[in-house]
Amino acid sequence: MNHVRETEVVVIGAGQAGLSAAYHLRRTGYQPGADFVVLDHSPGPGGAWQFRWPSLTYGKVHGMHSLPGMELTGADPQRPSSEVVAGYFTAYEQRFELQVRRPVDVRAVREGGDGRLLVETSDGDWSTRALINATGTWDRPFWPRYPGQETFRGRQLHTARYAGPREFAGQRVVVVGGGASATQHLLEIAPYAAATIWVTRRPPVFREGPFDEDAGRAAVALVEERVRQGLPPKSVVSVTGLPLNDAIRAGLESGVLDRRPMFERITPDGVVWADGRRADADVLLWATGFRAAVDHLAPLRLREPGGGIRVEGTRAVADPRVHLVGYGPSASTVGANRAGRAAVRDIRRLLAGTGAERPAA
Repeated sequence: MNHVRETEVVVIGAGQAGLSAAYHLRRTGYQPGADFVVLDHSPGPGGAWQFRWPSLTYGKVHGMHSLPGMELTGADPQRPSSEVVAGYFTAYEQRFELQVRRPVDVRAVREGGDGRLLVETSDGDWSTRALINATGTWDRPFWPRYPGQETFRGRQLHTARYAGPREFAGQRVVVVGGGASATQHLLEIAPYAAATIWVTRRPPVFREGPFDEDAGRAAVALVEERVRQGLPPKSVVSVTGLPLNDAIRAGLESGVLDRRPMFERITPDGVVWADGRRADADVLLWATGFRAAVDHLAPLRLREPGGGIRVEGTRAVADPRVHLVGYGPSASTVGANRAGRAAVRDIRRLLAGTGAERPAA
């Protein structure tokens, strides 16, 4: 039988949200490795950033905010963002002695008795009084399904496996998706590919002018309302629109970003629209986003009938011991920082009282 180790708080995930939470736990008196543990399934520091494609240089990253207590300064804008952020996260973990345990896969979180939670992992089990879930979305790429998809003789890949534009040299590429990743892929691939086609379910919305604090708060509020209702969260980016910068303008003028409506079905050699138009393709690149990686929380039955986890602030409404950071409205880097602080504040109140029990059904 596995020995079950006890701690006050378990943090799952060591991306921006998880490290922010760990920082605030340490700052308020919790000792890393004793009072709290951080479990991360990645091979090294860097969160999802370590898996980004090499051509996504740091200068192309929009709105990367520093972690609390240590600024990210002097980064070379031409260096891959995966290297910049991984190096920064490494230094951060070392500076604050966060003792992140990796690689550790969290398999399930369930009731543990006496008001505690049991966290089952590939490296043994933990009994904890509170949980901060910061698992993000990178591990759950979303693949839409269309008729004929299994018959396609070319290559299909998701943004999660995109390695750069040169692999598409001389090929006809259909890029699916209306977000920033899709436009970045198209602008990179077009100079190498034989042809590119951009398809989206809805016409893209381009945002001109600065994205100020008022606009940011309004966007976050829209996402926040969904999680309050127990609906699956949309990303903050999905409600802000695409920034109309110089690169996007050039893509619109050249025709690279000439969007077409979504095709109706996939054939062995390409795609077909409802009006009978066809396009041959060698590659289908699905830039269709990600979903929250929260399947390990299933034994706690936190999901609402709408399919999401209802959250107030960062606290799961169905279980006050569980906080979700980097989920829904806190999925941006600045949102993750704030969520980490808010979760720790609530957990301190919870553990100081007698209310660590799951509410009665």
